[in-house]
Amino acid sequence: MAISKTDNHTLLMENVVSLCKRRGFIFQGSEIYGGLANTWDYGPLGAELKRNIKEAWWRDNLYRRSDMAGLDSAILMHPKVWEASGHTANFSDLSVDCKNCKKRWRPEQAQGKCPQCGSNDLTEARAFNLMYKTHQGAVEDQASLTYLRPETAQGIFVNFLNILDVSRKKLPFGVAQIGKSFRNEITPGNFTFRTREFEQMEIEYFVRPEEADKYYAYWVNERYNWYLRLGIKKQNLRLRPHAKEELAHYARACSDIEYQFPFGWSELEGIANRSDFDLVQHAKFSGKDLSYFDALDKKRIIPYIIEPSGGVDRAALAFLVDAYWEEKVKDENRTVLKFSKELTPVKIAVLPLLKNRPQLVELAKKIYEDLRKHYACVYDDTASIGKLYRRQDEVGTLFCLTVDVQSLDDKQVTVRERDTMKQERISIDKLREYCSEKLNHY
Repeated sequence: MAISKTDNHTLLMENVVSLCKRRGFIFQGSEIYGGLANTWDYGPLGAELKRNIKEAWWRDNLYRRSDMAGLDSAILMHPKVWEASGHTANFSDLSVDCKNCKKRWRPEQAQGKCPQCGSNDLTEARAFNLMYKTHQGAVEDQASLTYLRPETAQGIFVNFLNILDVSRKKLPFGVAQIGKSFRNEITPGNFTFRTREFEQMEIEYFVRPEEADKYYAYWVNERYNWYLRLGIKKQNLRLRPHAKEELAHYARACSDIEYQFPFGWSELEGIANRSDFDLVQHAKFSGKDLSYFDALDKKRIIPYIIEPSGGVDRAALAFLVDAYWEEKVKDENRTVLKFSKELTPVKIAVLPLLKNRPQLVELAKKIYEDLRKHYACVYDDTASIGKLYRRQDEVGTLFCLTVDVQSLDDKQVTVRERDTMKQERISIDKLREYCSEKLNHY
């Protein structure tokens, strides 16, 4: 049985978007009101997928390491933070506006002509700050002005001393954080790839300056392999070091982990050597000493910072696209999401063969109630068994347990595996043991 991913990139993206809506992964934001452009709500299965990605990231970067501490910093921060970081002055894109249809574009997108309506009546290019402004308190004046954070990193930098004091970490050590960020992007798009509200998974790893290059290379390799371990196909992943002219003003080096989305190779995660820029700036603007006493050299130093920064939403989209498969099975189309065991939203589906047999339904529900205490499970009796299988294939469910009439006598169920569709009879009293062996070996 040949399995092939669709070669038509446009069709692939359309199919993924359609599946996301149909099966409850991702919905258009505020849809009943006509939607709000570039906002997306994660449905029941999408919420589970995102949670699984974040839990895998947190486990691998925090629980399985002894050199990492966790943080959950506030979205609203003192305005001085963004002055010190350079966001107030420098965090901007050039934009041009179409005077006819009022759409806003980057200059390289417009090139003298509006892509929306074709008008040549465009404004001059001007800087457009990407931070969302808001106000604290009842009076909206300059004194109450603040911003929704455009990145989670600054929350780590301003808590450097606090974390150092309570964790007693020694260099090298890192701080891991997952949280929402907001950027008033000029032209977001490509489904959930570029959005104005997004969730980041960031590490700020503090090192001695002379060891920065070594740990930069280490984190590039570590983060690249993380995606492979969770199921991304190697041919769809690549590393792209930044040229010198691409580097941010604070960066000594940067590499992007890129994924081959249907719309082309695009950044999935960036790893940067931020030098000592951030701690130096915050020390200058706050008046606090943010140095670290290095017991090896018996002197105070400003650590360099290696930053792996990835997006939860981009990761979810990459895992969705990479998992999407179509195939022919006995002249019928079969769509399956081949998520890794770790990420798939539903591990087990319990399916009674006949819903009009009370004893059979009772047994199926008893099995479901037992397994759901330990695994992400669903129970479904709303269609024929063939349709139920296809439904579970489409959402990536690993195993379907079919309770049939014979189960009432032999106390066994048929277990169907997602990827091979192989079936085997397993004793009900051995199901927990079977599932543990199949699902807990990550």
